[in-house]
Parts: sequence; structure tokens; C-alpha cells
Amino acid sequence: MVIICSMIVALLALWWILANRTAKTRYQKLNQVEMTGLRFRKLHAPFIGLIERIDFVRKFPMFVYRVQHSIQRAYGPKYGHEKMMLYLAEMFVYSWLALMGGAVMTLWLHGLMGIAIGCMLAIIIPFAQLKDLHEKVKLREQDILMELPEFLNKVVLLVGAGETVQKAIIHCTERKQSSDHPLYIELRQMIAEWNSGFSFQQAFEQFSKRCGVQEVSIFTTTVLLNFRRGGNDFVLSLRELSRVLWEKRKSLSRTKGEQASSKLVFPMVVIFLVIVIMVGAPSFMTMNL
Repeated sequence: MVIICSMIVALLALWWILANRTAKTRYQKLNQVEMTGLRFRKLHAPFIGLIERIDFVRKFPMFVYRVQHSIQRAYGPKYGHEKMMLYLAEMFVYSWLALMGGAVMTLWLHGLMGIAIGCMLAIIIPFAQLKDLHEKVKLREQDILMELPEFLNKVVLLVGAGETVQKAIIHCTERKQSSDHPLYIELRQMIAEWNSGFSFQQAFEQFSKRCGVQEVSIFTTTVLLNFRRGGNDFVLSLRELSRVLWEKRKSLSRTKGEQASSKLVFPMVVIFLVIVIMVGAPSFMTMNL
């Protein structure tokens, strides 16, 4: 078993070294795509080549679709395929490291437990990463939905005071210049697109696609349909939309509160059992005596 595990470690390491020689230059541009949350980018190149060689995308279309859909909702549609390939490579890296770690653990423990744990982690970790990605997307959408009514309320006040929609959006965004909130990150990018020559409609549509939230799409459609007319009709439509979004924000806040209270049930039960044991143990001990 020691010899087999030593061979596994050596083969995995040797494969990466040999594959990295040819893949490093081939996928250099792909590794230059900006994407946060990747910890092992320097190890990606051989695994990107492996993904293409085994035709992973075609063989597992549903899994790849879920990954790409979540990637586009979390990071935007730009370079969606490239970011999906980087995320898949990150999954493969974690599985490879789990197998290496399991083989090394077996050498140390002199038993099958290490390699068994390594194989199990190599299967579980990719699905755990995918679940974590879905949770991040969900939290991002909730953050946008929670902030959008407040942003829209400010825009309504400024437009009602005589500002144009563009100036109102720029003014509200500049006041949150240092914020890393996902809504204001996308708004700053939209303003940058205006300054670089994009039309108001194009920039607004791209903003809606990047956010990937239904309420933002409704906001975008309302603005694009009414901003040319201006006047009281435009302000009234924005106020009505603001009222609807505030109701959705209240509903989301109630849901979050219910989820938080349900998460506290298990710790409270544990604390209750500990207290019962602490209070009841001396009584039982006295009865036995």
C-alpha cells in the first residue's frame, strides 16, 4: 500500500509538471481574465487542457450549464465561457489536491483510511463549491433587491426636483463612490459605459443583464419606456415602482428574519439539553446514593 500511494503521488505530480509545460503558454490569455475567488490560478493550465481533452463540457452539459449560469449571474455575461472554464479548472485542482493529500495521509497512517478520505473529498468538494457559488449568487441578488428601493427613492426625489434621469443616477452613485455594494458596482460600470460612448439605452440594458435580477429588469424597462416623455407621468411611474419594490424588500426582510430564527432553534435545543443535564444530574446522583 505504501508503494502504491507513493506511485500515486509521484504520477499526479509528474503529470501536472509535464502537462504544465505545454499548457502554460497555450492558456496564458485565459488566466489573464479577471475573476475573484480563485485561489490556485497558477495550477489551472493543465486542468483546462484536461477539460478540453476529455470534452467535459459536452459529456456533462447539465452540470456545466448550472456552473455557467451561476457564473454569469455572479460575474456578468462578459467572458462568461472563459470564467466558466477557470471555475471548472479550480474544481479540478481541489479534487487533485484532495487525492494528493489522501495518498500522503495514507503514507503517514499506513492504512486505507487516507486514500478513502481523499477520494471522497475529491468527489464532494466540487459539489460543495457549486453550492457555495449558488449561495453567493443568491446573496448578491438579495443585496441588490434590498438596496434598489432606497436607490430608486433617491432618484425619484431628484427627478421630481427637476434633474434628468442620467444626472440623478450619477449623483446617487457618486455619493456611494467608496461602496463595494454590487448594485453600485454595476451602476459605476454603467456610468463608465456612458462616458465611453455607449447610448443610454445600451448601457441600461447591459446593466440589467449584469445584475440578473427581475426587479432590476422591471426598473430598467420602466425607465426606458418613460424617460423620454418625462414630466409627471415619468415621476408617477417611478413612484409606483418604488412602492412595489419597498413591499418586496419588506417581504424579503421578513423571510430573512424567519430563516435567522429557524437557525437558532438547534443551538437553543442544545443549550436546553445541557441545562437539563446540569440541573438533573445531581438529582439522579443523589437518588442513586
